[in-house]
Amino acid sequence: MMMQDLFSGLTSALPEQENLAEGAVLLRGFALSAEQDLLSSLSAITEQAPFRHMVTPGGFTMSVAMSNCGPFGWVSDRSGYRYSPVDPQTGRNWPQMPESFLQLAQKAAAKAGYADFMPDACLINRYEPKTKLSLHQDKDEKSPDHPIVSVSLGLPATFQFGGLKRTDPVLKYALQHGDVVVWGGVSRLYYHGITPLKDGDHPLLGRYRINLTFRKAA
Repeated sequence: MMMQDLFSGLTSALPEQENLAEGAVLLRGFALSAEQDLLSSLSAITEQAPFRHMVTPGGFTMSVAMSNCGPFGWVSDRSGYRYSPVDPQTGRNWPQMPESFLQLAQKAAAKAGYADFMPDACLINRYEPKTKLSLHQDKDEKSPDHPIVSVSLGLPATFQFGGLKRTDPVLKYALQHGDVVVWGGVSRLYYHGITPLKDGDHPLLGRYRINLTFRKAA
């Protein structure tokens, strides 16, 4: 698929559901019906567990700010990448996953063909213009049998989706506010990322893109 111009106005002409690869689906606008509940819950979560820039095992500070909710949160520091029930910044358990988050993740997973998805972690990434997420695999979870559900809110972004090797060809897809990507099965460990975010001003989130990533960690 050729990447659509993020500002071309052609998004409405694209199909509501598009297969990206075997086991991977883009659900355009799927989260819009829950928009207000998601944003309200997001505000409550980040009051308890503020966004922060984590450090990689190599000592680099991540450009994307992060928080978490649910029984487990993904953390990174000089000791490595891992899931923890405790927010290292506050010393408290991560905020409970809101019902609006859980319902959306389960509905999106079911729509993509993954019934009975029960995420126990929601990573919350906050992007500013020029920030990116390099190609990587989600492999810190105990089992790859469960899908990933990724929800885009705020500024548009370009999603990269490759294969099992970093050198595999990468396809690019325009993600808009409310879009959801689900991948699992054969494509569960495919490399993926976000190219540097373009500048803009979203009516609800200003100069930010928020990504909610639901996973089964334990």
